[in-house]
Amino acid sequence: MIKTIFTLLMVCLSTYLGLSQSNILSPKELQNVSIDSSLSWMRQNAYTGTDLDNFHAIGLQTLKRSLDSESPQTIAEVHEELANWHGYNGIFPSDSIVYHSEKALEYYEKSGNKKKIADTYRTLSIDYLNIRELEKSQEVLFKAIGLYEELDDEKGLGSAYRTLGVLYQVMEDFEKSIAYTNKAIPILENAGEYASVAIAQFNLIIGYGELGEFDKAYKAADYCLELIKTKAPEEIFVPVRAYSYRGEVYVKAKDYDNALKDYIKAWELCKTHVGEERCATYRTEIGQVYLMKNDYSNALTHLTAGVAAYEDKEQTSIIQPYLDLSATYAGLGDFENALLYKDKALNNKIEVLEGKVANLETETIVKYETGKKDEALASQALLLVQKSKTQNLIIAVTALLGLLLVSLLYFFNKNRKATKIIKAKNAENELLLKEIHHRVKNNLEMVKSLIALQSAQIEDSATKDAMIASQNRVQSMGIIHQKLYQGENLGSIEMKDYFLNLSEGILDTFNAEDRVKIECAMENLDLDVDTAVPIGLIVNELLTNALKYAFPENNDGAISISLEKINRSHLKLKVSDNGVGKIKGLAPKGTGFGTQLVKLLTQQLNGKMTEYSESGTYIEFDFLIDTAA
Repeated sequence: MIKTIFTLLMVCLSTYLGLSQSNILSPKELQNVSIDSSLSWMRQNAYTGTDLDNFHAIGLQTLKRSLDSESPQTIAEVHEELANWHGYNGIFPSDSIVYHSEKALEYYEKSGNKKKIADTYRTLSIDYLNIRELEKSQEVLFKAIGLYEELDDEKGLGSAYRTLGVLYQVMEDFEKSIAYTNKAIPILENAGEYASVAIAQFNLIIGYGELGEFDKAYKAADYCLELIKTKAPEEIFVPVRAYSYRGEVYVKAKDYDNALKDYIKAWELCKTHVGEERCATYRTEIGQVYLMKNDYSNALTHLTAGVAAYEDKEQTSIIQPYLDLSATYAGLGDFENALLYKDKALNNKIEVLEGKVANLETETIVKYETGKKDEALASQALLLVQKSKTQNLIIAVTALLGLLLVSLLYFFNKNRKATKIIKAKNAENELLLKEIHHRVKNNLEMVKSLIALQSAQIEDSATKDAMIASQNRVQSMGIIHQKLYQGENLGSIEMKDYFLNLSEGILDTFNAEDRVKIECAMENLDLDVDTAVPIGLIVNELLTNALKYAFPENNDGAISISLEKINRSHLKLKVSDNGVGKIKGLAPKGTGFGTQLVKLLTQQLNGKMTEYSESGTYIEFDFLIDTAA
């Protein structure tokens, strides 16, 4: 699993390997150039793996200069490059990567750059994933998905879904991992992101391999290698991982000959492009297969080199490579070294288990256990003087307390797991609900466009007006669904902002932005969807009528809208204009459908409409929303 997560970060950075290394500069020399030039130098040299001390000194100096500049965007970019450098040069899992990523996010948020905020959320989810902060990883990843949807960023959305596939893979929910990866692939293909499509195949190779669907795993690996060969040959690190992951599937299928070929291919490709030292850990895979084939001599050669590489990188928590090396020494009859490496594996396993137990402990449990120890000491003193009945009573009470403690721990762990599952489900359901509102809004936009195309071919003015009115009605409903998927609350609409958006659309339809002003004289007010939709349609009809009839001969004018909540169940809507008003004795213009629709919607909300025509038109509605039909 360490290799899987390390690979994810390496692959995300592999596109930079093609950058030509510029001349190595010293921190003193960079003092005389601009911050942008220093940042450019960092981008070009972060992935060369050379002169690490010099790079770190330059990075910290550039960070200090950027902080002095007080430019949030620049500060964020420097933190981002420092995080990338720490990750690429093997300094992980490490708090340094997370620290710089979180700082980059903090300053991008200050700059207001939504695209960079979304991208940083996604990379931060990978950083959290590397240090096993799975809840944090999921939380920031869903934030990234929400922003990408708001920005209509297909590339970002596809990459976020791909990362979500990796998250579920680490959580060992391989079916979900495959599902989200398959959701990401067509989005990335449509965006022309072939390298990302190839990387997404890793999730499918691993997921299908774990589920025992080996043919599908092989097919995903073949597609990955073909994509890199034909569409993204510059991605030299992707085929390395594809061969390595396919080798793992061959091992699961007990096809050791093909597994060995793929592992050796991965190692040789890595050596060619990155160098022997950085690729030595791949040799543990090769050694493991030789061990399975009982070729102890070759197994020892590769496992020794691979384990040494892990230890050089201070990744001392490895377990399986130590066990493989122990088994190899045992096969060669060197039982002293076999026992040595088995002890190392066992000690690491104990450390991992102790770490998991420590994470599960809470302050309450610690205090309880401390109290139990004090109680035990007191009980020992009392046992010397108490009679048989008292002894039996203490034993019974102790047993009951022990059972109570075990029960509490059991239900605590069970409830915590259930809470995690519910939290993940809620986040996923919220994402799906937003996607539904997004699709409904898009479908309404399509209906509006079809009506517009149809009305363009109609010459009869009355019919054309009716088609335009239908367009506006569809638009009023579409804006509601847009607000739902863009907002924080999926069950309510902020009406003032909704009225402003609706007004802009209708003014644009009648080309009246320069001569008619629409004001919303009201406080912010949230309404549920069932109430917002009919009120939105009513306001749409009244605005349309005012623009058509209240200001003849392109006169200037003003329209006012207000909506207030009098009490829990009483709403008051006011719409007025300073136009010509209604002339007594003159028959109403139009088909009358809009007036009929307003009356029906008013009845639906159990409302009452009052209309005045003095110095314009004033219409007031009283709605009793709790008793609406």
